Amino acid sequence: MNKVITLQEAANKITNGCTLMIGGFVGCAVPEKLIDAIAKKHIKDITLISNDLGPTGEGPGLLVHNRQIKKAIVSFVSINREAREMERAGELEVELVPQGSLAEKIRAGGYGLGGVLTKTGLGTAVEEGKERVTVDNQPYLLERPLSADVAIVFAKKADTLGNLVFHGSASSHSMAMASAGDITIVEAEEIVEAGSIAPDTIHVPSAFVNYVVQGGIENAN
Repeated sequence: MNKVITLQEAANKITNGCTLMIGGFVGCAVPEKLIDAIAKKHIKDITLISNDLGPTGEGPGLLVHNRQIKKAIVSFVSINREAREMERAGELEVELVPQGSLAEKIRAGGYGLGGVLTKTGLGTAVEEGKERVTVDNQPYLLERPLSADVAIVFAKKADTLGNLVFHGSASSHSMAMASAGDITIVEAEEIVEAGSIAPDTIHVPSAFVNYVVQGGIENAN
């Protein structure tokens, strides 16, 4: 089945009040065109799950600037001055999760796990409201899984079936996010015909991907 759709069709899959995962790492390998389409549609009250909020006005930061984000579950906001100001003013709810724990929570959500146990955050503000579990006389925090209504990620290459190849830091959270969305939409720099990607180079199989949009300069939709 050909999963390639237009940006407008992709944006129509995202609705007010949804939980949205956005892949990328500090401005790298972010699905910029998908984010722009969401911004233009003025979707509101989004709960965002992302590594970070990006630079001010860029990537996820564009949705923050537009006041489209209600709550952000991220590892840090330090590079986004506008987000910090909005948080202090009570205009943006921010839940900070240690970076490794965030990645594992997303993986747990995608792979049907009940959560993950970690020592990260024990005895700190991270522990507040979380369950402490003892295993072999050692304390751990139970980090519960994260999933989303829609996950949008950027891939270096996709075929028309939705098999994906990532490059560099793009794989940091995006590979797990692709499995954790009820709907997963991929912005691909390059789209090739089914069968063009060698099976042993595929990072995410098509079973996790619902739709693919063209992310290269050829896309005018």
